[in-house]
Amino acid sequence: MCNMYHRISIVCVFCLALLSSCRAKKNSIYTTPTNKTSQSNTNRGQQRIAEKQSPAAVAKKSYTNVVEDYIDQYSDIAMQEMKQYGIPASITLAQGILESGAGQGTLSIRANNHFGIKCHSAWQGDYIHHDDDKDQECFRKYVDAKYSYRDHSLFLTTRGRYSFLFDLSKKDYKGWAKGLKKAGYATDPKYPNKLISIIERYQLHDFDKQALGSKRSKRKSKNKSEKTSLKTYTVSKGDTLYSISRRFDISVEELKNYNNLKTTTLSIGQKLYVKDSKK
Repeated sequence: MCNMYHRISIVCVFCLALLSSCRAKKNSIYTTPTNKTSQSNTNRGQQRIAEKQSPAAVAKKSYTNVVEDYIDQYSDIAMQEMKQYGIPASITLAQGILESGAGQGTLSIRANNHFGIKCHSAWQGDYIHHDDDKDQECFRKYVDAKYSYRDHSLFLTTRGRYSFLFDLSKKDYKGWAKGLKKAGYATDPKYPNKLISIIERYQLHDFDKQALGSKRSKRKSKNKSEKTSLKTYTVSKGDTLYSISRRFDISVEELKNYNNLKTTTLSIGQKLYVKDSKK
């Protein structure tokens, strides 16, 4: 009799264990798809956020601001060089942006060399070594970037192979871009197209017109009636003198004159006088 009860007890325990196992399996089957769906939705949401904030998009925006800052800083120098040596300011600026990475390249940071000019045999100034077409080539080093701009002008005006460029119109930036490649300034076959693209994207040809005097009379003839046609603009994050000048269809030099600015540095919340487009 005891043996019978013992057997019945064993059977009951076995059945309870089997029943518990089945319930666990059912719960597992029910909950797993929900977790996968939730995780999938989360992943898709994270992917959309990542696409909106992709490094490429952020880098593109940042580079545009860097280029505009560069133009603000060096456009006056480029125009002055154009007046003195006849090289289009648009070409000088475009070469500076391309060769120096808008002032962020190794040569421009370490040597203030914005045009990739190598030492050559006649160079008596300071220099650094930098990998280019060959390892550790000799490049000119300057105390200030403005001397790099002047050396660029002298480099083009004192070498016979560039002399044909000065027969071109100072407004013919496309001809100058192609001529620089033809004369051997760069080995990159796409060099002219790159220069032209930079000039047209940032409207650098406007500086050629300014240097040639087409807008000078407006800046020098500013009178009371012109002053009354100005309005104020509040500087916001990401603004540069160049971007503001494009927005209000005026030159960087005009902005600096209107606001008595000696540098290109702006601060958020700063008030600037700009032209009232309605007037």
